[in-house]
Amino acid sequence: MKMKAKLLLGFGILLVILFTLAGIGINRLTSTDNSIKEIYGNRYEKVKLSMQMRKDTYELAQALGNLLLVTDEAASRITMERMRALGASVKKKLQEIDSLPLDATERSMVDTLQARTDAYVVYTEQTIQMYQEGKKQQAIDLRNGEGSRLRDDLMQSMAEFNQLQEQFMDAEVSSTLNVNKQTFNMTGILTLFGLLIGAGIMYWIVHSMSRGIGVLTTMITSFSNAKWGESSFRIPVVSTDEFGQVARMFNQLADDLEQSALKERELNKLNEDMLWLQTEAVNLYGNLQESTRVEKLAEGFISQLARVLQAYSGAFYVVNTDAMREKSLQLAGSYAAGDSEAVREVSIGQGLVGQAAKDGRQIRITGHAGEYGEIRSSYGGMEPMNVIVQPVVYEDEVIAVFELVGFRENSELELKLIAEVSERVGVLLNMLQSRLKIEELLRIHQALTDELQTQSEELLSQQDELKASNERLEEQTKALQASEELLQRQQEELEQTNDALMRKSAELEEQVTATEEVNRQVELVNQSLEEQALELALASRYKTEFLANMSHELRTPLNSLLILSQLLKENKDRNLSDKQVEYAETIYSSGCDLLKLIDDVLDLAKVESGRMDVHPETVMIHDIVDSIDKTFKPLARTKGLDFDIRVQESVPDRIETDYGRLQQILKNLLSNALKFTSKGSVTVTIRPHAGGDKGRGSMIAFDVEDTGIGISPDKQELIFEAFQQADGTTSRKYGGTGLGLSISKQFAALIHGEIGLRSEEGKGSCFTLYIPQELELENAVREAAPAADIKLKASAYPVSKVKEAVEVQAYPSAGKIVDSPLLGTLIDDRDRIEPGDRVLLIIEDDVQFAAILLDMARNRGFKSIVALQGDTGLQLARRHVPDAILLDIQLPVIDGWSVLVQLKGDSATRHIPVHVISVVDEIQQGLSMGAIAWLRKPSGKEQLEQAFAHIQSFLNRDLRTLLILQSEETGNSGLVELISHDDVSITALSDESEALRQLKAQPYDCMVIDYGHSDLALYEVLDRIKADEALRRIPIILYTGKTLDKRDQMRLKKYAESIIIKDVKSPERLLDETSLFLHRIETKLPEEKQRVLQKLHSIEAVFSGRKVLLVDDDIRNVFALSNLLEGLDMEVAFAETGKQALAQLEREPDFDLVLMDIMMPEMDGYEAMRTIRADERFDRLPIIALTAKAMKDDREKCIQAGASDYITKPIHTEQLLSLMRVWLCK
Repeated sequence: MKMKAKLLLGFGILLVILFTLAGIGINRLTSTDNSIKEIYGNRYEKVKLSMQMRKDTYELAQALGNLLLVTDEAASRITMERMRALGASVKKKLQEIDSLPLDATERSMVDTLQARTDAYVVYTEQTIQMYQEGKKQQAIDLRNGEGSRLRDDLMQSMAEFNQLQEQFMDAEVSSTLNVNKQTFNMTGILTLFGLLIGAGIMYWIVHSMSRGIGVLTTMITSFSNAKWGESSFRIPVVSTDEFGQVARMFNQLADDLEQSALKERELNKLNEDMLWLQTEAVNLYGNLQESTRVEKLAEGFISQLARVLQAYSGAFYVVNTDAMREKSLQLAGSYAAGDSEAVREVSIGQGLVGQAAKDGRQIRITGHAGEYGEIRSSYGGMEPMNVIVQPVVYEDEVIAVFELVGFRENSELELKLIAEVSERVGVLLNMLQSRLKIEELLRIHQALTDELQTQSEELLSQQDELKASNERLEEQTKALQASEELLQRQQEELEQTNDALMRKSAELEEQVTATEEVNRQVELVNQSLEEQALELALASRYKTEFLANMSHELRTPLNSLLILSQLLKENKDRNLSDKQVEYAETIYSSGCDLLKLIDDVLDLAKVESGRMDVHPETVMIHDIVDSIDKTFKPLARTKGLDFDIRVQESVPDRIETDYGRLQQILKNLLSNALKFTSKGSVTVTIRPHAGGDKGRGSMIAFDVEDTGIGISPDKQELIFEAFQQADGTTSRKYGGTGLGLSISKQFAALIHGEIGLRSEEGKGSCFTLYIPQELELENAVREAAPAADIKLKASAYPVSKVKEAVEVQAYPSAGKIVDSPLLGTLIDDRDRIEPGDRVLLIIEDDVQFAAILLDMARNRGFKSIVALQGDTGLQLARRHVPDAILLDIQLPVIDGWSVLVQLKGDSATRHIPVHVISVVDEIQQGLSMGAIAWLRKPSGKEQLEQAFAHIQSFLNRDLRTLLILQSEETGNSGLVELISHDDVSITALSDESEALRQLKAQPYDCMVIDYGHSDLALYEVLDRIKADEALRRIPIILYTGKTLDKRDQMRLKKYAESIIIKDVKSPERLLDETSLFLHRIETKLPEEKQRVLQKLHSIEAVFSGRKVLLVDDDIRNVFALSNLLEGLDMEVAFAETGKQALAQLEREPDFDLVLMDIMMPEMDGYEAMRTIRADERFDRLPIIALTAKAMKDDREKCIQAGASDYITKPIHTEQLLSLMRVWLCK
């Protein structure tokens, strides 16, 4: 029997006994539990209730006696109430007894008890009734007679009932005791019986296990002491249990171990053989790698292989590849072979060696090989017993054969070694032959190259330009080197025959000659292309750096001048006289003139031609002094520098020169002096100067001396070149374009002057301007061109790109010429506008395109006005309030974005529909700013007709249409009442599908979504609208009370033109946004709504109390802008660098807006804005970039860096405030 069966049997019997004991115990315990429940839950409860009834009955009788004895009415009333309570308690206890299980006897007793209780209670009620009626004596008699009997009967019934219950309880207790006694006896007997059976089973199982373990112990001991191959550890097994199975498996394990050991020994032998094979092959290969001759390789190979294989003689034959001879095998090396024994040359197929070469297979001969002769030594000779002839094959071609002769037959391992080394020696032999052939070819080629080089030198020596000839020779050498590489790649073809080699050499010579000619032509073309590329690169760099950097330094002082003079001109505090206001207007006008001058400087056409108009005039010296003092003394005082102007007595009162050019030169020199001087002084000295040897007559010298950083001698000439500055990045310590001194030098030459320099690094500089006292106009005009020494080639700037001013003709009463100078004549309708006319304003800088739009507008019945500049367009829009506007984006002075912002920020013009026509592809941006449509250039006539049709259709509809989509969650939020008036038709819906159907059924001018919808439903509606070509241009306003994170904002901005978060002012903003996109005329709205919009857009309400961070390194800009903003009751903080701005924001993150300059030291504006936007706290902080650059992609760069908008310098106050108002209202 198996051990498993034994264990199951033994433990099964024990479990049966255990379950039997448990069953008897559970049965007896259940019986005892039932008895206890019967005693307590039934008998005891009945006895307890009966005793309580008896107690209440006794107290009721006692209370009745007390009632008949008391005379106090209050006490009697209390006693009667207590009696009634006791009577009710007795009845209740009796009802509880009746609800318990009762047998027949108990039921009879309870019925009797019920009858007697009722009778006694009735008796007490009668007694109380008599007492209340004053029949006290009758009540006493009733109590003593009938009452006593009823009481005794009731008490007797209770006693009998209690006695019966006590008898039942005694019987139950006796029965329980008998059951417990029986249970004890039975449990003891079964326990004893189980112990005996368990002991027997335990002995049986332990005996079986110890016997099996003993057998296994004996087997293991014998196995550990036995040797391989012995069978002493194997014993016969007769047991059928698990121990027997283990013993049999142990015997099988021993057999398997013996087999594994045998296989392991075989594997070790195989590994040893393979190791020997690889080792010997590697040794052979390694020793032969350095061979430089075929004979040395063959000799070394056959010698080493013979020693390894214990052969006593050997020979190595190499196939002759000479095409001039018959293919044969030549002896290249031998081992232990005399001159007479080894054949020097064997033909293919001759003998065993020749046959092996022909068949490409190994040949073996064992036994006596008498024809091979004896293998001899100095003591004698012996015939060989074994011969092996092995061909050497490389890429399926026999290239050599070797043979070995010995006295014993080679093993299989040795034969494998022979096969292995034959492959490797084939590779080595082929490599050596190829290398030798290449060396031979290179020697031949070198000879040809030397001959060609000699001929080239003889030809080149006859030419005048030796340097150019050497360069061509170098190119020829490079070509020859390339040809050598080509020859190396063609070596297999050159290996065929010497004749083929000669032909290839001849072909190579022809190729070299042809290559030389081609290279010469390519060199000429490359030189031409390099010159052109250099010219183009230089021209492009000049343009780019000039426009990017020059405008900053020139416009910066003008910016302060314009802002401050405009503040003075407005005279808000009324503290200036009329004369002072007139002075301020003059300053502002002069600043505007200076801006035009800067535009002239920025015109590349004038830089290319080297010409600029010169206008000599009489200039008073004191005017020059006053101008310098007023402009630069406050700046010097701000930097803590001493500023002094000295005029020598011999200086004349007036000079004849171009005052504008003179001022510009002095301002450039003084600006540089102040910029590069951090402490000390700046001094201007005006003194007479002799004309020197140039015959210029009397001259005036203006010395500008400073104590700044100075200029090293090696850079004093360099700084007068265009764009020459040590650091040209936007983060350089000192700003500037590097063009100021270059232009000053040119201007000085224009007015027949020159600029000198004395400077020492670290000790300051002195720039001196020399000009004649009287400038002759003829000489000025005649010498203007050569004076402007600009080192650029004219070919880099096509003259066709230069705009020439064309004189504008005047047509009386026909119209008015706009925006001169123009490329032609353009007449608009501004002077012929009458009441009732539809007026179209065209703001477009392309004159030809503006003329086309003008003609098309007239054909459509419009009276049209044309503006070629952004600022002119704004003025005309405010003056004439046209019915519609066609707007370009890339405009001079003020770009189209700024025009659009100011139009929509002005209550008088924000209702005018603006249709954008531009090459700029930012449709969504334009629509979100309030444009009704967008057309991208170039546009065909059909597209332009559609644009005009769209404008006319819009103007013909007096009633605007608005769709409001409200969710059931938001319900009627009052949006209809907020927006509604007789100029707008509003449709309010709560179902998304119905809203989409309405959008497709009729055109809507705007849509408002009260965002209470689920995200999924909202995005589904927006996706369907934007996917429909007919609906995607509808302006959408999202009105939500949900706090949006950065991800939601970025996603929703793709769909909506405006997102309004519900707060205290959100209804006003919603009214403002819908008025913008519906193009509602503010004056036609109800007065209360006009007041709401006026309050929202008033400067005081928008700017008052707002906190602005101004970031600019130019103290003049900071001074001017801070005065402007503080005058609007704004709190202004400023920083000079991007790093300071970041630190300021970290300390005070509650700024409402940032004005960020771009070109600053340490960290420029681009990097500063990117860093600010990386902080989630400032994700929605408005940032307006201030840039002096006028490049087309500046706006895109600023926006990509994180700017909300941008404005170019010089800053126009109205434009800046308009932009600030827009972003502060969002």
